[in-house]
Amino acid sequence: QVQLVESGGGLVQPGGSLRLSCAASGSIFSIYAMGWYRQVPGKQRELVAGISVGGRTNYAASVKGRFTISRDNAKNTMYLQMNSLKPEDTAVYYCNRVSSPWLGALPFDYWGQGTQVTVSS
Repeated sequence: QVQLVESGGGLVQPGGSLRLSCAASGSIFSIYAMGWYRQVPGKQRELVAGISVGGRTNYAASVKGRFTISRDNAKNTMYLQMNSLKPEDTAVYYCNRVSSPWLGALPFDYWGQGTQVTVSS
């Protein structure tokens, strides 16, 4: 069974930075393109960034230039460096699969617990 564990969230002031991490079971990162999704209560979950096995990336327009996705396949870990954070980035962030080669949303049925990011002064 797929296991995804997100961490690194917290409370940060506008303009601040956070680095999220995603650890996965097995050889998921060697096989699948992966991405970061986020969800605000009452809204649909949205894909914010995706990365192929080889390291090619794609970003939602709302985060492009501020967020950087990366992965370490050997460590089965993925990261999301978030800079210049805005209040509208407040959400629960999840990692999951994305499609290849287009890096669109294609999550597994299973979701981890997510990590809360709150941007507020």
